[in-house]
Amino acid sequence: MKKLYSLGGALLLAGALGAQDMRMDTYCNPLNVDYTYMIYNSDKDISYRSGADPAVVEFRGEYYMFVTRTHGYWRSKDLQNWEFVHPGKNWYPQGCNAPAAHNYKDSVLYVTGDPSGSMSVLYTDDPASGNWEATPAILHNLQDPDLFIDDDGKAYMFWGSSNVYPIRGMELDRNHRFIQKGEVKELFNLDMAKHGWERFGENHTDTVLGGYIEGPWLTKHNGKYYMQYGSPGTEFNVYADGVYVADHPMGPYTYQRHNPVSYKPGGYMNGAGHGSTVLGPGGRYWHFASMALSINVNWERRLCMFPAGFDNDGIMYVDTRFGDYPRYAPSVPGKAGQFRGWMLLSYNKPVTASASAEGTVPAALTDELTKTYWLAENNDDRQWVMIDLQSPASVCAVQINYHDHKSDMYGRYEGLNHRYVVEGSLDGENWQPLADRSNSYKDTPNDYVELEQSCEARYIRYRNIEVPTPHLAISEIRIFGLGNGKAPARVKDFRATRHADRRDITLTWQPVKNAQGYNILWGIAPDKLYSSWMVYGNEGKHLMKSLTTDQDYYFCIEAFSENGVSQRSELVHVE
Repeated sequence: MKKLYSLGGALLLAGALGAQDMRMDTYCNPLNVDYTYMIYNSDKDISYRSGADPAVVEFRGEYYMFVTRTHGYWRSKDLQNWEFVHPGKNWYPQGCNAPAAHNYKDSVLYVTGDPSGSMSVLYTDDPASGNWEATPAILHNLQDPDLFIDDDGKAYMFWGSSNVYPIRGMELDRNHRFIQKGEVKELFNLDMAKHGWERFGENHTDTVLGGYIEGPWLTKHNGKYYMQYGSPGTEFNVYADGVYVADHPMGPYTYQRHNPVSYKPGGYMNGAGHGSTVLGPGGRYWHFASMALSINVNWERRLCMFPAGFDNDGIMYVDTRFGDYPRYAPSVPGKAGQFRGWMLLSYNKPVTASASAEGTVPAALTDELTKTYWLAENNDDRQWVMIDLQSPASVCAVQINYHDHKSDMYGRYEGLNHRYVVEGSLDGENWQPLADRSNSYKDTPNDYVELEQSCEARYIRYRNIEVPTPHLAISEIRIFGLGNGKAPARVKDFRATRHADRRDITLTWQPVKNAQGYNILWGIAPDKLYSSWMVYGNEGKHLMKSLTTDQDYYFCIEAFSENGVSQRSELVHVE
């Protein structure tokens, strides 16, 4: 019988708390996979991990995730726990760039995506083996390809990655080495004069450079073809996926009224663009996408997944509300993808540490800013960090987001691991383990641990044991659960003022006492509030530049804190 610890009256099962050592009912973005170290800035001595442009498909009851320049791919049985597959015969030697994958009737899995833009179509009936065959033909000038085979067996290739050229498509001869069949057709391009979210820059503020259109991904649902595309740029908080809809793979395509469909401009880690949509366990759709980290270089990225779907009117949507808080895992029947209701207990809470180096401060660990981080003075098992939640709270999960500071690592490594212990205390003197990773030899750069049972604690302490990098650096330690106070009051005096430039709107409200922040929710109808923007702080004002000029909208707002979420405000209709 395993020993039970009592912490503030709650029981905690010790020794079974590892995120990958037990079944969890929740997950938390960014995804915790063993990201590959990129080699493309090695000449500048810049070392960083990255994962972007995920192509996720189901094949014979398993899921496969192909990611830019990863030198392999991942497989999973549940979309939550991923195992890396090392490539064998005929894999792209440089690592595929913006890859695409397609499952044809559970008989063959196809992949495309060589960095040069010239590639063969690879195929296999055993992707778990890592071995592939290559079609004896080369397709040229294809950046960000998307291979799609329809139910009638006809094959198509779509592609595009440019701030000039549109998304294009052509039919392929599937029975003759996938060579081109028919003319290349231009499908659609950005329309930044109408679609505010397609404008370049952080918060769509760059008025000089045009946005990029890239990463097409075609999903067929109820006889309709939903062509998703990424814009305006992968390094920005507003990187998103939009969608056009057609009755045929080659169009004509019509811009969906609700756009962008995958959008996460606020919160801890931002961005939800250049992704893919897959039908997961229990018939639930999921959208995978790229998030911007961008500390070492602009192209330092992470992966995310959000629940997605199609409503009764055929409108495609992706749910990013509380998008980097714990959600129910894809394998949880009846709840998959739903927000778990655990709040962020650690936001802006006081932090002390063993020692800090190179001008970094421990406060960076709780500021919910991706690009700040704490650097320990040394890298050994004497380093620690303590967060004071300032009052007892029910702790349910923790997330440790490590950072690469001068890591001097390039390519794919085996045997990397992160070992640590997270402890809780009510008085700052008597400690009990919450998450014990001391014997976990796994590579977990964005580790998320769901406690088997919630427990009361005021102080949370991270004790380092081992990290695989030369330095111990952490971007954020995030503690989730519920405080013991009341949820914030409903927001009052919520107003929306559309500008003369109808792509822009200013939202104002009366700040709510003790609120950590707000979720602004909007959509094209009162029952289609599919978009959200998380705003931390209590300024009571927010400028959005992501609207479509000829579309009217409905807005509301909710306040949140560590104690819960308020009722939503009255709807505001903006014509």
